[in-house]
Amino acid sequence: MAACTVYSTQSLNTNCFISTPSKTHYGFHQKQVVFYTTSKRISSKRGSNTSPYLITCAAGDSQTVVIGLAADSGCGKSTFMRRLTSVFGGTAEPPKGGNPDSNTLISDTTTVICLDDYHSLDRTGRKEKGVTALDPRANDFDLMYEQVKAIKQGISVEKPIYNHVTGLLDPPELIKPPKILVIEGLHPMYDARVRELLDFSIYLDISNEVKFAWKIQRDMAERGHSLESIKASIEARKPDFDAYIDPQKQYADAVIEVLPTQLIPDDNEGKILRVRLIQKEGVKNFSPVYLFDDGSTISWIPCGRKLTCSYPGIKFSYGPDTYFGNEVSVVEMDGQFDRLDELIYVESHLSNLSSKFYGEVTQQMLKHADFPGSNNGTGLFQTIIGLKIRDLYEQIVASRAESPVGAAKA
Repeated sequence: MAACTVYSTQSLNTNCFISTPSKTHYGFHQKQVVFYTTSKRISSKRGSNTSPYLITCAAGDSQTVVIGLAADSGCGKSTFMRRLTSVFGGTAEPPKGGNPDSNTLISDTTTVICLDDYHSLDRTGRKEKGVTALDPRANDFDLMYEQVKAIKQGISVEKPIYNHVTGLLDPPELIKPPKILVIEGLHPMYDARVRELLDFSIYLDISNEVKFAWKIQRDMAERGHSLESIKASIEARKPDFDAYIDPQKQYADAVIEVLPTQLIPDDNEGKILRVRLIQKEGVKNFSPVYLFDDGSTISWIPCGRKLTCSYPGIKFSYGPDTYFGNEVSVVEMDGQFDRLDELIYVESHLSNLSSKFYGEVTQQMLKHADFPGSNNGTGLFQTIIGLKIRDLYEQIVASRAESPVGAAKA
């Protein structure tokens, strides 16, 4: 169904104007259909009036819902995207027939674009200017804003591609408006204009100790980097991360915070994790998950006959808190599961999961048991947030369906 807006005007001849598609300097395609009609005088109790109408129609059932996911490099964004896409069904894949080095993932419902594609400087350019990819000066926020805005309004864009293999900026690719657009990367909440376009936002907050272990595993195993180069990269990026990336978590609707365990005193291995799901109160279309009793302060050790736990066990906690001056609810898990099929016991004590049926969280976790974090709170809370985003999307679509097409007289 097309959404139409009606405006009145004083003098228009009867005709129809159809513009041809054009590409703007921001790389998106515009196509506008405008009908001009002249109405006859219509009498009313207050007298007669002449009110011709200008009707503009935008194709598409509804606007795209936009989700923002912020995190530093190597902090699990890709795994989160795979979990989120799975909740909606289907598999996210690169654009068919496109650049094999594209960072974009497309499924039946979602399109995920990597904000690295909005680097304004390639790898050589950053070295010459002495800036990292985290520095705002190395990114084109004007283009990012205009293209995300266009996609949200149902307009296709020609999005640039940053090639992580060559470090160069490749020719752009066509991105069509999906039902759900996820923008993931370093800066989805940095620019206030882009931030205003988000229907929901998540920040993956990985502690330095855990981040170091994850980055070593990824960059050494998958990208062939040496341990020394990884350490140097982390140290070089830290000032810019602290200045430009980390402050974005204050704007997030949900934060998944990953920390070293507190179950093992002076633990240095980093294999056991303590994960906190920080959920902002009062967010439209979002109701925080809680453990046992909404608003209470809970500490729970579920290990026993219904949940197998090897050393050091598992501990959950829940309660209200404040985060950057905002009221939040926090669910925490410290430890890891021995058997994912027993997760149903934990799931039965969590409320407001936005699941479609009893055991859906456990089913999703078992479906992706080989994903990183599936035996601890990172996988559990990423799955839960995926279900919450699905619920948020369905609420937004339902509210738009109930709203009549806007019509106003100037």
